[in-house]
Amino acid sequence: MATTSHPQAARDDLGAPVAVPREAQRVVSLVPSLTEAIAATHRSALVGATDWCTHPADLDVARVRGTKNPDRAAIRALGPDLVVANQEENRELDVERLRSDGIAVWVTRIETLDDAFTSMRRLFTTALGWPAPAWLDEAEQAWRAPAAGTTGRVAVPIWRDPWMVVGPRTFTTDLLRRLGWTNVFDDGADRYPHVDLSMIDRPGTDLVLLPDEPYVFDPDDGPEAFDTAPTALVSGRLLTWYGPSLVEAREALPTPASVAAVPRPPGEAPSP
Repeated sequence: MATTSHPQAARDDLGAPVAVPREAQRVVSLVPSLTEAIAATHRSALVGATDWCTHPADLDVARVRGTKNPDRAAIRALGPDLVVANQEENRELDVERLRSDGIAVWVTRIETLDDAFTSMRRLFTTALGWPAPAWLDEAEQAWRAPAAGTTGRVAVPIWRDPWMVVGPRTFTTDLLRRLGWTNVFDDGADRYPHVDLSMIDRPGTDLVLLPDEPYVFDPDDGPEAFDTAPTALVSGRLLTWYGPSLVEAREALPTPASVAAVPRPPGEAPSP
């Protein structure tokens, strides 16, 4: 099925053996972050992506449904050298079914910023057989400096009615830590717990970040729910994606110092 001859054995981030191409020519991505990363590096090799893969905006490839329900027949028809997936974004069942179809699937596992840099470098150099892209070096450089000393307490809802927040052992929590924030929900067993609104909107929460994905928080849907904690709308791509967005994320996302430096009347939300 693969178009590249003489595949070689390697192990993905979960330790599973994968017959990777020596130089990938046809790739299907099941993860928006990875889609953007591959398109930014070798766009012509990307032949398929999910409906949720929104970056780059002008990406013109075959769509293979969603991250949780990929169209296996459509993927097979594309004849990929490699399908790239993520442990958190994609179901193990779908990965196993694709592999049973004879398709090589490389699964990434990313829970910290350092995981992202290591995993992405392995994806390009080992799984895809390409040189590491320049944007990856730029991203690592951008995040090399230590976090500022000012520390604030932050909460990140990702859904409402019922409310769900980013919890412990997640990429977003680690990224925020590097910006000087402590996640209010950085404990417990659930990485994305359901909580009551009162647990978010309370004294001691210095800022509530409302991203535009997976729930699309906007000026009219989200901030109005909070009476106590200040809020800021942010790009979900900058907060949760681990591709080229990391080059700009450090400067674009709010820090405790930047929020504290913006004077505002009581009740007015800070700007990122």
